[in-house]
Amino acid sequence: MNNQEAYQRAKKRVEAKVRFYRHLTIYIAVSVLLMLINFSTSTEYLWFIWPLMGWGFAVLLHALQVFGYGGGSTVTEQMIEKEMEKEAQGDI
Repeated sequence: MNNQEAYQRAKKRVEAKVRFYRHLTIYIAVSVLLMLINFSTSTEYLWFIWPLMGWGFAVLLHALQVFGYGGGSTVTEQMIEKEMEKEAQGDI
């Protein structure tokens, strides 16, 4: 594998992590805002938990995708890298 390909793959992974952290930051900020609105208007019914649970599930799925548990993308990348190394060494 040449340096340009390795750089592009690393760049893609870093960009995905940045998008996840941005998503998580927005989720936390909106969560705090919704809690403040709920507590300042009424504490009898805590409605803020419903959007937080739904959105939290989406954040969890996003994290699993980015950090290697979504669809086996990292396993696929590792297999591709091994095959490219074999080819570069002339084993194929």
